[in-house]
Formats: sequence, C-alpha cells, structure tokens
Amino acid sequence: MEKVRVDKWLWAIRLYKSRTLATEACDAGKVKMDNTSVKASKLVAVGDTIQIRHNHSIKIFKISKLIDKRVNASIAVTCYEDLSPPEIMDPLLKSVFHKAGGIRDKGAGRPTKRDRRDIDKYSDTDDIEDFFD
Repeated sequence: MEKVRVDKWLWAIRLYKSRTLATEACDAGKVKMDNTSVKASKLVAVGDTIQIRHNHSIKIFKISKLIDKRVNASIAVTCYEDLSPPEIMDPLLKSVFHKAGGIRDKGAGRPTKRDRRDIDKYSDTDDIEDFFD
C-alpha cells in the first residue's frame, strides 16, 4: 500500500470515532497539509505531515506507517509521530480565560454581560499582552 485516503487514515489511527466524523472534519477545514485544507479523498503517503484542529488544540502528525483498517490503540500509536507543540496556554492565561467565560463550568448558565465583554476582548486581540492591559 503506497497511499491511503486521509479520512480513512485518521479513522484507522483512532483520532476520530467514525470515518464520517473524520470526513466531516476534512470538509470543515480542520485537516491541513502544507497549510491548505484537504478534502477527505486526499491521498497521503509515508512522510507526509498533517495538521489537525481537534478538541480545541492543534495536533501535528508525521505519517510513519499507512493503515486502512482500524486497529487497537497500541498499534495505532506506532503509525504516526506526534510533532504537536506543547500546550500554548500557560496556567495564568487559562485561569483568566476561564474567568472571562471562555471555558465555563457545567451548569454555570449563560455568561453575563461582563463575561461576554471579557470574551470579546480576549477573542479580538492577537497579542496576549493586550488582554492584560
């Protein structure tokens, strides 16, 4: 096997529970190769690097082995090399973002007007220092 569809490979390495979810992620632009979104039918080969937005974080995988059948987790881990950067948010920023209402506790209800302003202030800034001013 020289090439496999990207959605099939993502499903086989157990990143997505179903192939349909992997296809939907590709269609939504969450899967990229060379900084361009790929369709689910894109063929990948050994050595390709894939960038995925998954669970509110960015994951980068380098393909080391091609599989097209779903296997158990211990085998799936050997099929890729995880090149993901460490978590970008430091604990202080997480606490501020949590306080601002970006991450809400279950059952906390809707954000208040003040919370929404803080969320907007945080999401509009490209530079972290602007948020603390």
